[in-house]
Amino acid sequence: MKLLIASDIHGSAYWAGRLMEAIEAEQPDRIVLTGDLLYHGPRNDLPRDYAPKQVIPMLNSLAKTGNLVAVRGNCEAEVDQMVLDFPCMADYAVVCDDAGRELFVTHGHVFGAGFHNSVDNLPQLPAGSAIVYGHTHMKVNEPVPARPEVWAFNPGSVSIPKDGTHSYGLYESGLPVAEAFRHVVLGEA
Repeated sequence: MKLLIASDIHGSAYWAGRLMEAIEAEQPDRIVLTGDLLYHGPRNDLPRDYAPKQVIPMLNSLAKTGNLVAVRGNCEAEVDQMVLDFPCMADYAVVCDDAGRELFVTHGHVFGAGFHNSVDNLPQLPAGSAIVYGHTHMKVNEPVPARPEVWAFNPGSVSIPKDGTHSYGLYESGLPVAEAFRHVVLGEA
């Protein structure tokens, strides 16, 4: 099972288009969006080609596959759910891979692993599982310090990275958790 994980698109038509190209090239079994899809938020500068109305049909095209999982970011609002053809207002979702590994998918503003001054509110997760989140716009791929039996993965930000590169993540089941996740760079900031 191959997952493509993306976060923090923030309404950028340019970077959403680049992500769509990556999805086409990667051919994942499922697509996981960890929030902040359309709105840039008051703390962020406008991303390149900020055009949420252009991002909406791109994301809605992904919903037609039936293989899309999305959670609410801190910039999502009820109006976003009115224009998106897939559920995006839950604080978390649990995805189990074909080997039974549990991936707790969240944005990172309600539940989080405490990296980069983010929320330190890790739910009770079984050993060998992972928390998959966005929010900080910074890549993470390492054990949770307070609970090293749980892995933390942040794909970084598609459109407003704070660590120098626009990125998404890939997950492939059947590998040890430390090898199952990897970052893919879409471009330099």
